[in-house]
Amino acid sequence: MTHGIPEAGPLQLSGEVNIFTAAAIREQLLARLETSPRLEIDLAEVSEIDTAGLQLLLAAKLTCQSKGGDLTLVHHSAPVLDVMDLCNLTHVFGDPVVISSN
Repeated sequence: MTHGIPEAGPLQLSGEVNIFTAAAIREQLLARLETSPRLEIDLAEVSEIDTAGLQLLLAAKLTCQSKGGDLTLVHHSAPVLDVMDLCNLTHVFGDPVVISSN
């Protein structure tokens, strides 16, 4: 499980984004937001996300917007889409998502 911050491009999250990893991911998000109010997060490799993870993403979006920027989520994994759909939050982020026809 890696939650590293690349020097440029999207922030890639992988593995679990949950109550157990939220504090570490939060610190990484805050560090990235110190350099720019615009943030893109790639969620393709997220294997699990819970409400703590969703709260983290929502807080990041609000922080970006308060600094005149925005948060964009890309490549939503199936677990991310499932939880966003369950919590009726897909529209809140406003990101294009591909919904499987399964």
